Amino acid sequence: MKVTGFNHVTLAVTDLARSLAFYREVLEMKLVHLGRRDAYLEWGSAWVCLVEKAAAGSADSVSGVDHVAFSIGEDDFDEAVEKLREAQVPIVRGPVERGVGRAVNFLDPDGIQLELYTGNLHRRMTVWK
Repeated sequence: MKVTGFNHVTLAVTDLARSLAFYREVLEMKLVHLGRRDAYLEWGSAWVCLVEKAAAGSADSVSGVDHVAFSIGEDDFDEAVEKLREAQVPIVRGPVERGVGRAVNFLDPDGIQLELYTGNLHRRMTVWK
């Protein structure tokens, strides 16, 4: 698989406003997009997506790493998906078009969700706004 590097990390948070304050004020990340239940932040060449999974304090609240994404070239994407299928890797989403890029989400042997994504933050934001 010809992964070209780290793409982004998506974090499940229980209180989007509280998390935004931390990531913007303490870590000084730049807010790129704010939705009802998600926010995209830029930090140097890395980007972080915060997704509010449930109201804080509810029995369904989940926090932590939702998934980690790696960059892959468009020309190498289909071959990588086929390799995942041949190895019988559990695919949990995709392949799909996501914000001017293609994505496939899958699980590692411990159930950690990983993603291969052909886009980048700025291309994704062209269709998010």
